[in-house]
Amino acid sequence: MKKVLITGSNGLLGQKLIDLYLEQDNVELVATSRGANRYPGTGNYTYRSLDITNKEEVNEVLSSEMPDCIINTAAMTNVDACENDKEGCKALNIEAVRYLVDAANSCLAHFIHLSTDFIFNGESGPYSETDEPDPLSYYGWSKLEAERIIEEECNDWSIARTILVYGIVADMSRSNIVLWAKGALEKGEPIKVVNDQYRMPTLAEDLAKGCQIIETKHANGIFHISGKDFMPITELVRRVSKFYDLDDDIIEEISSETLNQAAKRPPITGFDLSKSQSVLGYNPHSFEEGLEILQEQLEASF
Repeated sequence: MKKVLITGSNGLLGQKLIDLYLEQDNVELVATSRGANRYPGTGNYTYRSLDITNKEEVNEVLSSEMPDCIINTAAMTNVDACENDKEGCKALNIEAVRYLVDAANSCLAHFIHLSTDFIFNGESGPYSETDEPDPLSYYGWSKLEAERIIEEECNDWSIARTILVYGIVADMSRSNIVLWAKGALEKGEPIKVVNDQYRMPTLAEDLAKGCQIIETKHANGIFHISGKDFMPITELVRRVSKFYDLDDDIIEEISSETLNQAAKRPPITGFDLSKSQSVLGYNPHSFEEGLEILQEQLEASF
């Protein structure tokens, strides 16, 4: 029996990983997050409250559980909040990673860490795993610094970079681009959407599957794990409107510069998925297939 420990298990990706691992009978699962367990289902797994910014807690939980693999999904991901609260961002996105790396080394565990397209400047996307990072924001810098720590200090590691994750789980603490677009379009009031940022939106189930494949294959190194469809944010919102047969005339296309956001966003990211496809056999859903899966889950929750 392998033991897999997930950090940030209350989040969107964390809950999707629990879904996946509960389907396996050869894995002992330990889910960890801050506070009480928010996963709604039942199953044969252990939940432990864990604040990864607390070094003593990290050492106590990891040394008592001794996992074979740690999947770190916990992070501060609000880009503007990271710009405005650099100390908080540093604590969760950098220092906590160092604590987890040290603990993983002590446990002889495979450490899988989630990173982001925001480590790139967005001038020449889509990007491969070997392209040179150049973050524009403190968030991007913090995630790149965590990658550096992992590569230099971790004995057994993998990094899964991803883009604009969407999906739904019980008791979600934050929204995402697709749920926002659906809700805004349904209100029928004018909405402003940037037309100069290009992304490859990622279904949470696909990202979870990519992480699980990395764990199962014990595939070391950096992997780009995202959706397959490359589009501007305006097209993403229009495709949501088409899927739900909603009026897209209410969409006003604007430039990112008009938003006066605290943090800069890379204009064009996207990933070259060829390494993940060839090494892992990763095969994400199309955007419309992802919307179908999301809608089935929304209907089942009512």
